[in-house]
Amino acid sequence: MRAGLAAVALALAVSGCGARPGPEEEQAAPTARPQAVAGGTELRERPCPDRARPFEPTTVVVAGVQADVQVVYPARVTADVPGTPPTDAVGKQQVAFDRDQGVRPGDRRGNVLLNAHTFPDGSALGNRLLDGLREGGRLVLSGPDGRLCYRVTDRVEVDATEPFFRYYETDGRPQVALVVCSGTRLGPGVWTKRTVWFASPSA
Repeated sequence: MRAGLAAVALALAVSGCGARPGPEEEQAAPTARPQAVAGGTELRERPCPDRARPFEPTTVVVAGVQADVQVVYPARVTADVPGTPPTDAVGKQQVAFDRDQGVRPGDRRGNVLLNAHTFPDGSALGNRLLDGLREGGRLVLSGPDGRLCYRVTDRVEVDATEPFFRYYETDGRPQVALVVCSGTRLGPGVWTKRTVWFASPSA
């Protein structure tokens, strides 16, 4: 793992946290939320392979939380800071995949880095993840070239201003690392905590 990434850690890893929204977004009424996945049934109907060739995900299913979440590929904000989805009505329901990490689903080592937005009105994907994704929960990452299931092994909340080296791991066991803003919102784009889920491949 590069020293620069370690220093920046999660203090900036979700740049904006759903929010540097414009005034109209700050004051907008909550929008209708996309339909959740009831009880993870969709995952049981399509068993996942034990292994896949490395692929770039285009959709994510979060069992019991959200089906068919679109994955986007924003450029990094800086060399060490992953980009995030847009903060509009579409982007706040998306997940960003960090290509610059150099780790894809199906790789033998390292973290597949994902992030999503949390909104102060509770209307973003990150809000639903905070409410519904616990240890033991399941994710499915799919793309044209592959599909893998993951089970959440750890959910941690960390201080937004402190380094959190685990998120950027490139040499450890293969897993997904998904981060959203959490804790107390201090102002547009400024939250006191980050919640991170780690999930390991699970057939």
